[in-house]
Amino acid sequence: MSRHKTRSNAGRNARLADQIRKDLAVLIQREIDVSRAGLITLSDVDLSVDYAHAKVYFTVMGAEPEAAAAILNEKAGWLHSLLFKMLHIHTVPTLRFIHDDQLTRGLALSQLIDQVNRPSAAPAASDDPDVPDEQP
Repeated sequence: MSRHKTRSNAGRNARLADQIRKDLAVLIQREIDVSRAGLITLSDVDLSVDYAHAKVYFTVMGAEPEAAAAILNEKAGWLHSLLFKMLHIHTVPTLRFIHDDQLTRGLALSQLIDQVNRPSAAPAASDDPDVPDEQP
């Protein structure tokens, strides 16, 4: 019976995903034309347990998200080969780029909350049937 506990690779997975995000950000900035793809910011990398696949989430300014995703996914194999030269690991994951719309949804929700919290004129007593009129 072994006394060694099996450790989860969650910490290594997170560190590797963060390193892939940093290295890809440098490669994308250096190698992909901004006039075609816009300004791309990598927001997260979701790495599979076996390190074979990585979903790379990005935001973009100055271009349509669909166009930027198409350009990035077209260059994914090439970026994979450059990433393989930078990282010193046995398995470099295949890359799939996905537009991250959380920022857009967050802004929309923030605007809705601001609209609800915006002070408005107090309703007149006769306008609201649920509130009884004050009597002296």
